[in-house]
Amino acid sequence: MARSLSSPGRALRDAWHRLSPLPGGRTLFSLGLGRFVPYSGSIGARVEALEPGHARVTLREHRAVRNHLRSVHAVALVNVLELASGLAMLAGLPDELRAIVLHLEVDFLKKARGVLTAECRCVPPSAPVEQEAWLEPVVTDAAGDVVARGRVRWLVRPVEPAHA
Repeated sequence: MARSLSSPGRALRDAWHRLSPLPGGRTLFSLGLGRFVPYSGSIGARVEALEPGHARVTLREHRAVRNHLRSVHAVALVNVLELASGLAMLAGLPDELRAIVLHLEVDFLKKARGVLTAECRCVPPSAPVEQEAWLEPVVTDAAGDVVARGRVRWLVRPVEPAHA
């Protein structure tokens, strides 16, 4: 994945548009994202859809994300919720804005097993002023049941000018 410190949203969009149409491209994009954001990459999630204001990410249950109850660990669910939220937000931000999570809360509604899908839709801010945005990603299981629901508060602010 191309690294662009000047515009994370642009780097995401460019890498997605370049890789996602290729055979294995979504896997390559997801692996690159995991290298760029190692903690999020640690769960092995795969980005299935990405556009400004929308992200869909799948997480297959595997040993590394299980808890003692043989279901997906709560923190892995939080991780995939935040990842979907961040991708939806960042992919839609103009170059002059940055965003960071200020608050995250999650309700766990059902044991999470099998292939899970985290999805988030939002209208990313575009005004070049400091502002907050609440996003509400959800995780569903293969049956379409919601297993976790999140609320993520993002601080969005203009990029500080580079000092000479």
